[in-house]
Amino acid sequence: MNPLPIAEWLAAELGPVAPKAHRSKRSATPRYRLLYDALRRAILSGQLPAGERLPSTRELALDLKLSRNTVVTAFDQLIAEGYIVTLTGSGTFVTDRVQGQRPPIPKSALAGRRLTLSARGERLIASDPAITQEIQPFVPDLDDFSAFPVKIWQRLQNRHWREARSELFDYGAGGGYRPLREAIARYVSLARSVQVSPEQVLITAGTQHSILLCAGLLANAGDTAWVEDPGYWGARKALGATDVHLRPIAVDKEGLKPSLADLETRPRLIYVTPSHHYPTGAVMSLSRRQALLDFAGQHGAWVLEDDYDSEFRYSGRPISSLQGLDSHDCVIYLGTFSKTLFPGIKLAYMTVPPGIAEAFKSALYDLQRPGQMMTQATLADFIAQGHFATHMRKLRQIYGSRREILVKTLRPIIGSLATISREASGLHLLIELPESANDIALAALAATEGLVVRPLSTYYLGEHRRKGLLAGFAYVPTHEIARHARRLGEAIRRGMRSYG
Repeated sequence: MNPLPIAEWLAAELGPVAPKAHRSKRSATPRYRLLYDALRRAILSGQLPAGERLPSTRELALDLKLSRNTVVTAFDQLIAEGYIVTLTGSGTFVTDRVQGQRPPIPKSALAGRRLTLSARGERLIASDPAITQEIQPFVPDLDDFSAFPVKIWQRLQNRHWREARSELFDYGAGGGYRPLREAIARYVSLARSVQVSPEQVLITAGTQHSILLCAGLLANAGDTAWVEDPGYWGARKALGATDVHLRPIAVDKEGLKPSLADLETRPRLIYVTPSHHYPTGAVMSLSRRQALLDFAGQHGAWVLEDDYDSEFRYSGRPISSLQGLDSHDCVIYLGTFSKTLFPGIKLAYMTVPPGIAEAFKSALYDLQRPGQMMTQATLADFIAQGHFATHMRKLRQIYGSRREILVKTLRPIIGSLATISREASGLHLLIELPESANDIALAALAATEGLVVRPLSTYYLGEHRRKGLLAGFAYVPTHEIARHARRLGEAIRRGMRSYG
């Protein structure tokens, strides 16, 4: 192209520039940007080849009826990005070092091209019915965050914003905000019999983040991780992202039950929910706890104890932590505030044995650059001033009442068709079905009624799959529980006739 055809081509490419008041969405883009985009496209496509001389900014401004400043700004941006170069006394030229300039790839060459994920990526996005979170009646694991004391939280938070301490605007080094780690250490020591000092506590961005950190620091790709079967899908996803080999271990009414073949393996990680198994609600017996700790201590395995909803027990005394029995320093205790406060807070904690605490703090900082220091400071005050304990008492009362209404309404409707779990804790209950039942079809039938329950069989990795439905009661308003429970009971009765 010589200068005149370039100007003519650009004029056709840009079209008439309308007055500001009448611009279309496209022409609302700054005029220098339109010119820049047109020249950049021409250079990358080869329409303006390397070495092509461009018109001067004065000539181009006159030909295109633009201000010279507009053209100069477009040229300056192209020069800064290396598309064109100005040679004093000679003019402006398309550079001969444009990496993107190449002949266009024929469409026929792209026809068979497929953008693919890695094998790990395919596993991570594999369909799992448990992951869809819809705010509808009976979604498992969803807490009633509408009960959260917003005004108290705002008052505590506003104080920190008014003080505007510089350390609360920075990344969180040392494992997190010190007063929060102290508050958590006191809380889990008293409430969960965890043996811990503040130096062993780390603040993370959720339980899955904690698991990822553990797997990344304690296991190599290809190492074996024992996981409960059935078990929590989120833990499996996190462990799978680090390429450890998942070995499903059966769970019965006493918790994790490894077979003789399982005991012949040498797991590096063992993930368990011993105080309230997810999803069946089983509590690991003392003999199983001691056997697991002895096995882990003898074989150099790390036990990841997920105590995800220990605060919600509606009868009897709380179950003490597995970590409190650990004499081998092999248990890493995981907790979260997403179930007790609100999901979006994305704050959790982990306690690690003293010998690896500094390594974990270093890795947390290097890999995550954790923040939310204002939120951490607010939460520390929320716990220290007693608001957390008050909130927990309120939630236990609300959730316990909702669970009782759900059970009393369901039992006479489903009769002997199914059994409702007796474990009075957590945020959901398990409706156990006969082995011949199709719990996936029953869950789909309930969905047509606007009710979300989860089929127990989808929580398994192994072949043997018990059948059941997980029904969450925490999020459903108390005055609506009975009505929705009747609809769920009727759906189960109809479904058992068709799919049972």
